[in-house]
Amino acid sequence: MDDGRYLLLTTTGARSGKQHTAILGYYPDGDRVLVVGSAGGGPKHPDWYHNLVANPEVTVETGLFTYPATAVVLEGAERDEVFARLVEADPGWGEYQSLTARTIPVVALVQQPGPPAGGDGSMAGLLKLVHTAFRRELALIRTEVANSGTASLGAQLRISCLTLCQGLHFHHTGESTAMFPALAEQHPELADAIATLQAEHDQIAVLLEELEKLLSAPTPDLLPQVDRLIDALTAHLDYEEAVLLSYL
Repeated sequence: MDDGRYLLLTTTGARSGKQHTAILGYYPDGDRVLVVGSAGGGPKHPDWYHNLVANPEVTVETGLFTYPATAVVLEGAERDEVFARLVEADPGWGEYQSLTARTIPVVALVQQPGPPAGGDGSMAGLLKLVHTAFRRELALIRTEVANSGTASLGAQLRISCLTLCQGLHFHHTGESTAMFPALAEQHPELADAIATLQAEHDQIAVLLEELEKLLSAPTPDLLPQVDRLIDALTAHLDYEEAVLLSYL
């Protein structure tokens, strides 16, 4: 599943009350992810959709993290706008809609408060999983930008990029304000390494700002900017893991 965005969605059976799990493609959308109830263009909504309508409390597994979420069925103009941008990203959704008289539903999965579960439960394990998630998402975005061409950069790809930028901002802010000071206090020998890591955070913040500006008016510089971000972030993550994991 490394060549795309997939999740396992576990719902509670509307009639049976039993747990059911479906594998679905998803799209980043800020603080939520989107899934589509296409059922291959069939005449009926998929079972998982009926289940979450009856009980919107679900479990999401991304292959790295597991977390409880609340399913929100998009309605009216919001559903139509979101579905249109997903069709732009993948025309297959429009083909499925053309095969059925029903309106194919779009569902937002909103993570419930609290950290997701994953790894061995240690800080080191959690940091490695977060880094792996960023590496994977960057690789997917890089492929999508390369395939799209700047002239046809779609709305969903912009949102995927901006979601990644927001995630990196949040992660690095948490490290800079909480993890780094705590480690520096407990382990003075890390002072130089933490100063280097903080300088890299500042460098990456500039790259993210430049990327966000390019997304509003894509130019041929977009893919090189993504590559610059990947190079800088990969080196940063590798160094951070080499220096800090043993202390965490």
